[in-house]
Amino acid sequence: MPGIDECLLEAMRLPGARSAAVVDWVSGLALGVAGDPPGDDPEATACETAELARMVAEYRSLGPLSAADAPAGATATATDRHARTAPGVEDIIATNSDSYHLLRYVTGALDGTLFLHLWLARDEGNLALARIRLAEIAGRMVL
Repeated sequence: MPGIDECLLEAMRLPGARSAAVVDWVSGLALGVAGDPPGDDPEATACETAELARMVAEYRSLGPLSAADAPAGATATATDRHARTAPGVEDIIATNSDSYHLLRYVTGALDGTLFLHLWLARDEGNLALARIRLAEIAGRMVL
């Protein structure tokens, strides 16, 4: 199983990757960085993206279905089981005129307070591929 450095290097191999980081969204600290982050300041980028990740993670309206929201015919037990095992949000995508920012939550590591941040050039990157690959990388990462 790959560690942080190997996961970041794998993320940087994606077409259009400008930078990748593993960040703790509680403290705002980057545990690892590869490439040149936006503004060339990895600490500021980690803090700013951690604010976004923390805000999204803490809102219950973005979480998994509750028993009241379950589709007709679904049993409360199945919904409750899903709510206990699935993260509220899997990833966050922010776009601007020339790039994509993809934040992927890493479950199971440090009580689920880590995320991968991938910055992609819009004209070279493939957002769908990046989402798939970042999910695979996050699932294999060990600390």
